[in-house]
Amino acid sequence: MKWYEKSFGEDYLLIYKHRNQQEANYFVKMIMGWLKLPLGSQILDLCCGAGRYALALADAGYHVTGVDLSPVLLRKAKEADLDRHVRWVEGDMRALPEDGTFTECFDAVVNLFTSFGYFETDDEQFNVLMQIRRGLKPGGRFVIDVINAKYIQDTFVPFSQRKENDMLISERRWVQNSFVNKEIVIEKAGSHPRTYTERVKLYSLEVLGAMLQDAGLVLDKVYGGYGGESYDERCSPRMILLGERTQ
Repeated sequence: MKWYEKSFGEDYLLIYKHRNQQEANYFVKMIMGWLKLPLGSQILDLCCGAGRYALALADAGYHVTGVDLSPVLLRKAKEADLDRHVRWVEGDMRALPEDGTFTECFDAVVNLFTSFGYFETDDEQFNVLMQIRRGLKPGGRFVIDVINAKYIQDTFVPFSQRKENDMLISERRWVQNSFVNKEIVIEKAGSHPRTYTERVKLYSLEVLGAMLQDAGLVLDKVYGGYGGESYDERCSPRMILLGERTQ
């Protein structure tokens, strides 16, 4: 089982409990300003998880489709979508469904909260970019939000611990072969420890920009943080890529 097939379950929601809807709402407001799409536009949230961003986009007046591989997170998303504003679809970001509603149908595709770089090979990552292009209408816009490689390599914390209710969460981090790795152990008195891993490929702006170009996607702007800060290779915690599909 690949790490991303195991890690995005009930415990993922515990580990990232501090990432809340208010935070997502703030970032969505920034995205709306960047994309400048009319209300009612079609947006695909690729790797939507439990739906924080998809729900915020739907509440803002867009028609949203959320795609994710995790049935657990999709169930949580559906439970939160009381008014059924979002279309939720279980699927792999490397292969959008072939039902005809994913080909050149979206005014924008968003891929947020470090949902790019999960796979072993560059060819697999490139296929994700090709799926983004496939989903976009000609001239459609994209937002890809990833960690900034140089910043992570300079500042990551090798080990940390914290408590959530009656559970101890330990996280060990390291960089190896251009991947940032995280081992997460959840311990509770009277229970066996539960262990998960996360593994994300680190890309420089130059390399990722070339991959986008090869996929038929034009990079227009790069931000270094969720508040729209200018991108700096060494100081920016994020690398948020904005652009559009070529005709």
